[in-house]
Amino acid sequence: MVRRVAVVGAGLSGLACVKCCLDEGLEPLCFESSEDIGGLWRFKENPEPGRANMYRSLITNTSKEMMCFSDFPIPAHFPNYMHHSLIMDYFRMYAEHFQLLPHIRFQTCVRSVEQRPDFSRSGQWEVVTVDREGREETHIFDAVMVCTGLNTEPVLPLNEFPGIESFGGRFFHSVEYKDPEEFRGKRILVIGIGNSGGDIAVELSRVAEQTFLSTRHGAWIVSRLSSRGLPLDLKVNTRYMSLLTQWLPMALLNWVGERVLNHRLFSRTPMLNDDLPGRILSGAVVVRPDVREFRSSGVEFEDGTGEDQIDVVVFATGYNYGFPFLPTSVSPQPRQHLRLYKNVFPADLEQPTLAMVGLVKAAGPVMPIVEMQGRWATRVMKGLNKLPTTAAMVMEIECQRKRMERRFTPEHHALQVDYMPYMDELAEQFGVRPSVLALLLRDPRLGLSVMLGPCTPYQYRLRGPGKWAGARHAILTQWERVAQPMRTRPVPDLPRPSGLPLLLHVSVAGLLLCAAVLYTRQHPPAFLQDPPACLQQPLTFLQSLWLRFAPQ
Repeated sequence: MVRRVAVVGAGLSGLACVKCCLDEGLEPLCFESSEDIGGLWRFKENPEPGRANMYRSLITNTSKEMMCFSDFPIPAHFPNYMHHSLIMDYFRMYAEHFQLLPHIRFQTCVRSVEQRPDFSRSGQWEVVTVDREGREETHIFDAVMVCTGLNTEPVLPLNEFPGIESFGGRFFHSVEYKDPEEFRGKRILVIGIGNSGGDIAVELSRVAEQTFLSTRHGAWIVSRLSSRGLPLDLKVNTRYMSLLTQWLPMALLNWVGERVLNHRLFSRTPMLNDDLPGRILSGAVVVRPDVREFRSSGVEFEDGTGEDQIDVVVFATGYNYGFPFLPTSVSPQPRQHLRLYKNVFPADLEQPTLAMVGLVKAAGPVMPIVEMQGRWATRVMKGLNKLPTTAAMVMEIECQRKRMERRFTPEHHALQVDYMPYMDELAEQFGVRPSVLALLLRDPRLGLSVMLGPCTPYQYRLRGPGKWAGARHAILTQWERVAQPMRTRPVPDLPRPSGLPLLLHVSVAGLLLCAAVLYTRQHPPAFLQDPPACLQQPLTFLQSLWLRFAPQ
């Protein structure tokens, strides 16, 4: 029976998994190579090997109500999109509230994780660690949860850029970028149009003489804001929107999206940036195609154009993940298809005692995903939930790969998941997926909030293992927490109308409705006189759309 669990890494995934282990009565021991929690969210002046770093101004791309842990709301007074320092404050609150720190061993690196000789029977692992004094220690664990994340190895593909060795300016990976002041008055080229590339280009454009942004494939850019100044993800991550994206043909969804943006809307992870379109319109950022080659003081692009006197090149070319401490037989490789059942469990292991937590990319918040993975994984490790046969897992993995290949480019589909379907899929495994129909019948107010409102993580604490008594209240008050940091002054409640004026309004409305019905009966409109004839035109239009966009 699984009791002792090794957790590798004390970033957001590691903290969630330590807490999940404690919830299931397991004994976690977390190994963190640095001196503090937080992982990549902990800002450091100098980047450390084997981990990502962030720039000083970074803020979140997902709003606080969508990204919080499911039983620990982010404080109401925090802004909806938070600076990285507030994320660290939240992690410290979380760790203190659930007493996680005693289970973390800091400044301890994991050197190797190997299966024990009797693994097929016991499922146990031998874990070798090294502390800050260089002392090596061997441990035996019943299970291992790998929580080191995606962004561990900066990708600097200099071999893809001919002439870079002759370039006389400065070049570096975005992991080294902190703030724009040292680049004042420079001519700068940023390569890569992911979230980091866009943020850095915008920030540099405020101090640089000129900023260029080179992109190989392009991207579609959306703002963090939606209508009425509300966070975008609270509007799009709803259950009815999820149903639309699942039921309608993807080609049709892309066609609609392209009428608003200029890219295949659902075939690439979006770039969230509030300022980049404006900086492009003003000429502060000039978009260029992919680089063909570098010259001593400039660069030539794929379309034959070029720029001279480039002082600095920032490679915002992303990260790879790596697990040097794992056996090669179970270690996922970058940019390769993962043989992980539901992106968590290696399908070929004889015992389900190794979980890879956080190996996903989604157009949505990551924190609830890794928490859901941890909740499910600990129950599987404890024996409370069972995995399918190896053949069944491999078949599902292959189906998922083909489904994502049809939508995403090869370098993107390996880790891609759809946020809400994936969350529901994992929740279904151990009985915590909310039943909207049952909620509508038993608690209509809550049911409507779950069905029509944002799919916040609290929904997965309404029932089943790990049920939280505060989940209902958290859902019904989520819009209050969204509004609180934007309130600048108290606004007195408007006086409610007395019963008489309200009754008068209802009576007038009723009389108008009756008059409209009587008029319609005497002068029926065309669509009531001959409904089939009137419906023929829209039906013909819908049929032509289906023939055009239906999968072949």
